[in-house]
Amino acid sequence: MQIPRLAISPVAAAVLGLWLPLADAQTPAAAADTSSATLGTVTVNASADASAEGLSQPFAGGQVARGGRVGLLGTQDNMDTPFNATSYTHDLLQDQQARSIGDVLQNDAAVRLSRGYGNYQQLYVVRGFALYSDDISYNGLYGLVPRQYMLTEFIERVEVLRGANSLINGAAPGGSGVGGSINLLPKRATGEPISQVNAGIGSDSQAFVSTDIGRRFGPDQATGVRLNAIASSGGTGVDREKSKATGLSLGLDWHSSTVRLSADLGYQDRKLDQARPSVQAGAGLAVPEAPGSRSNFAQPWTYANSKDTFGTVRGEVDLNAQLTAWAALGVREGKENNVLTDPVTTTAASGATTQFRFDNARKDTVTTAEVGLRGKFSTAGVKHTVSTTAASFEQKSRNAYQFSDSFASSIYSPVFVAAPGYSAFSTAGGSLANPLLTQQLKSSSLAIADTLAFAGDSVLLTLGLRHQSIKQQNYDYLGPATTKNDDSRTTPLAAVVFKASRNLSLYANYAESLVKGDNAPAFSFNPFFAVANANTALATYVSRQKEVGLKYEQGPLGASAALFSTRQPSAFINPVTQLYGNYGEQRNSGIELSVFGEPVKGLRLLGGLTLLDAKQLSTPGGTNDGKDVIGVPNHQLNLGAEWDVPGMRGLALNARVLNTSAQYADAANTQKLLSWTRVDVGARYLVDLGGQLLTLRGRIDNLANKNYWASAGGYPGQGYLVQGAPRTFSLTASVDF
Repeated sequence: MQIPRLAISPVAAAVLGLWLPLADAQTPAAAADTSSATLGTVTVNASADASAEGLSQPFAGGQVARGGRVGLLGTQDNMDTPFNATSYTHDLLQDQQARSIGDVLQNDAAVRLSRGYGNYQQLYVVRGFALYSDDISYNGLYGLVPRQYMLTEFIERVEVLRGANSLINGAAPGGSGVGGSINLLPKRATGEPISQVNAGIGSDSQAFVSTDIGRRFGPDQATGVRLNAIASSGGTGVDREKSKATGLSLGLDWHSSTVRLSADLGYQDRKLDQARPSVQAGAGLAVPEAPGSRSNFAQPWTYANSKDTFGTVRGEVDLNAQLTAWAALGVREGKENNVLTDPVTTTAASGATTQFRFDNARKDTVTTAEVGLRGKFSTAGVKHTVSTTAASFEQKSRNAYQFSDSFASSIYSPVFVAAPGYSAFSTAGGSLANPLLTQQLKSSSLAIADTLAFAGDSVLLTLGLRHQSIKQQNYDYLGPATTKNDDSRTTPLAAVVFKASRNLSLYANYAESLVKGDNAPAFSFNPFFAVANANTALATYVSRQKEVGLKYEQGPLGASAALFSTRQPSAFINPVTQLYGNYGEQRNSGIELSVFGEPVKGLRLLGGLTLLDAKQLSTPGGTNDGKDVIGVPNHQLNLGAEWDVPGMRGLALNARVLNTSAQYADAANTQKLLSWTRVDVGARYLVDLGGQLLTLRGRIDNLANKNYWASAGGYPGQGYLVQGAPRTFSLTASVDF
């Protein structure tokens, strides 16, 4: 594997120098006393996925778990897993008042947040590769998470697995996930009754109220019910920007000695009004200075509404002591209606822009299922754990859009205009009132993997294959079928874990990501520029990854390191032919370091450093060969700590620092975003109200009110600028009764 050449800033170098000493900071005295690792921790012992393993136990400090789901391989302890993975717990979500999955992932140094192209869809950049929000899985199934945004009130764990993962998870249906996967585990009723009410306020009159109720019933408490509901409304900290959300989730489970069943039903309705849009720096222009953190250049008539209903059922049965079968089914109905703008700068100094009104409507119907079998046996002193699965996925998408004529404004001194109408020259596709079927995606796969345990379980070798078929049929916005792609590939995995001691594991893997071919865009967000092969489905392609790493645990302190290199074909519009295709290749190499746990009683740590070297290897005519990939910084640093204040029982203070180095918004590396640093702080105080527990939480994100561009791009070949959120305040109160 090629070792990356990495540019390291002074801040990143300092953290790199501190990482190894931290790994040995644990003392025997600290290891002996972990009784007060977390204030007010509620341990959830029930299964979240109808599996015999249930949830992995929290690690010391309660912010991350000891392990998590590894797709086809099932739930594994981190020290046994041949990937670099982290599972963020419900305690962390609550204590940081995380409102979305993106808020949770602010703790992960391998991940940075962006948006979809021209919309407000949350997009996660993992190891420098995009992961769309609709490509994260819900209890192991793709396509069920609301496409734009996911509330955290429904979620028990957020599991991040870094690296290529098509063997263990299957190909992500949206065509992303090369750099890693995210799985969300829903809540389940616990052994103790849960009756909790939460209420909070935030910047610009944002307010919310939620409930969390859980009970177990019947003989042996075999039946569980968990109900969560939330309503929120108000400003966001950005001038005039409003957000409103309602959500409801119901989790059911039942178990006997050999059978485990679960079901989930979720509903989410989210509305954004006058949300600040992303910005594109005009061709040949410098990146403009970020406007004031609270300023809003959104037009007053813009909005983005999404509504989703989703559900799953899952069952597992022990056929005998060595053999377990499982099955799962999921469905989702989603609907979106948006009126947006996409400002493009015409001068950098003045912030002048040209833009147009862009309306679109979308409806999605998703059905997904899997069945599987896992068995354990031994041959000639070698233990085997064999897992096999068959999975299917189908998504039907209906779309329509329309552009207005262009108008002028500015990101510094915005000009607010009446909503433009449409002229005879306006570009449009389909009917906004009745969007027709524009894409049908079907995939199916068969997979098998065997984990062999040698030398007293100190060596774990995993070998596997997944054969996957991807069928993509595109349709004209007026109804007729256009292009299609029907492809099948076999994806291998070879991985090994060597447990050098009880405290140290070394691992290596060769893994691939199978990615459905991109759709050539139907438009280029420029009404005067057409894509010659618009809406064409490109061929399926493969990304290849090599990775080595180590994991270390000493008492209540954990640390990990990983070295990886991944190659991916890249697609873009040829400027001469205006054809969209897989003409290039990029290579993302890097080093990941992380630390977590409670090295000293009352002090919890969670942080990491990712060093990246993302290069364009093959570009048209070699023009940009060797230059940085759009939107991938050289380093990403996260440092978080929580401290129980001595002498003040129930009070804990926390702080987090995020640092991201410079990155480029164009393939030629002429448009550069400055590096940025953000500081977040918070506090938590527990009060006993005569047997009822009151938890008060306060938080300030972006304490210094920094003005900055947080990211560039996410959609292939596009370098749009996403501005970081301003200083925001939040205060919540939770009562358990």
